[in-house]
Amino acid sequence: MSSRPLVIADIEYLAAATAQERVFVGETIHEDYSHDEMTEYGSAFPGAVVEVVSTEEIQAVMRYCYQNDIPVTPRGSGTGLCGACVPICGGVVLSTVKMDRILEIDHETMTVVCQPGVLLMNLAKACLDEGLLYPPDPGEKSATVGGNVMTNAGGMRAVKYGVTRDYVRGLEVVLPDGRLMTFGGKVSKNSSGYSLKDLLIGSEGTLAIITGLYLKVIPSPRLMNSLLIPFNSIDACLDAVKLVLQSTEIPTTIEFMEREVILDAQEYLGKDFPDVSANAYMLVSFNGDSKRDIERHYEYVAETCLGAGATNVFISDTEERQDSIWSARGAFLEAIKSSTPSMDECDVVVPINRVAEFIAYTKTLAKEFAIRIRSFGHAGDGNLHVYVCQDALEDSVWKVRCKTIMDRLYAKAVNLGGLVSGEHGIGHAKRQYLLESVGEDQLALMRGVKAVFDPKGLLNPGKIV
Repeated sequence: MSSRPLVIADIEYLAAATAQERVFVGETIHEDYSHDEMTEYGSAFPGAVVEVVSTEEIQAVMRYCYQNDIPVTPRGSGTGLCGACVPICGGVVLSTVKMDRILEIDHETMTVVCQPGVLLMNLAKACLDEGLLYPPDPGEKSATVGGNVMTNAGGMRAVKYGVTRDYVRGLEVVLPDGRLMTFGGKVSKNSSGYSLKDLLIGSEGTLAIITGLYLKVIPSPRLMNSLLIPFNSIDACLDAVKLVLQSTEIPTTIEFMEREVILDAQEYLGKDFPDVSANAYMLVSFNGDSKRDIERHYEYVAETCLGAGATNVFISDTEERQDSIWSARGAFLEAIKSSTPSMDECDVVVPINRVAEFIAYTKTLAKEFAIRIRSFGHAGDGNLHVYVCQDALEDSVWKVRCKTIMDRLYAKAVNLGGLVSGEHGIGHAKRQYLLESVGEDQLALMRGVKAVFDPKGLLNPGKIV
């Protein structure tokens, strides 16, 4: 859709409805508001950025923009990887980062009530201080919880606990026309008609703007240990993952990584990884309330992996060892990004018994196109992160080659029974791949949902559908 430029009357209203010092226009708009973490997907400046601090301010902004046909792009921390918060149609960027209060930690209902701008790391710490655990664990801890919900973020603990959707009990939202609604709440079960709450989760700000969240928490386990398990090949590593998942000892985390990615992270961080002698590694973590419980779990998994070809098992049972492993795992994306002038990324998800086949396909493409492709991911749930790197390629060659490779990666994922995104979302960068994977009929249903919530198409236009 095309957007008319904002005029003085628009800016004056926005400032009156919020505060002059929280409305930015022209050169006062920080460059960060024009893109997310994947600057490769382009940038676009809005006519204004409004930093809201209350539900009432969001309602006032939305009512005005709806009446005046002004597009609105909701934004949290901007840590997304598919351009979902980029204002490609101009208009207003509505930032919720100042709505960052945890309003209640309710032990009786095991629920946290908070605003959408709360950072994931702050929510996690506040829960731990109360002896509670908010299980979703996406890699970017500086993301807002509202953003996590809008992308249905997954993370490394999904294999045991599930994804963000599984911990959202209720949402308070403002619709595009300014109406306030609440879907769900502190209740743990709900069969009361269509689950509108679940339609909103993963909708990337295209249906409504979150103003409040009711999140499920659980008692926090007292202890955590990890195993770093080296293998001679990625195939052997991924075959062992299937054996671990078939056991009764389900770990909290099952990650896979190859030596090249570990070396990238080691160089980026300037600190040594515990072992870099093997070609592939499984990283498994366990939590529990006693050392004996955790040892029972990891001893079984260790024996299973050694029987499946692991060359060793490193037990990470001290804070120093844990930090050396998990800091490297957390730095993979930034390490790859810093090593190349440009890159493209996909986070496809495939059935767990097809992970090895997909990874082998990435190596085939890397060889065929003489290009560096790095991959790692959540072996326990089939969600893979694949990065195609430009390195020394000329821009013109890179763009053509990268597009061809990405087309083939997404097609392969669908061919294996997978989907084009496991946790990062669609945004504007992956729309064509969504259409190719689900087909026009499914996309028409999505457009129908969009039209019911947002008949004018003003909320985060140009994204997903």
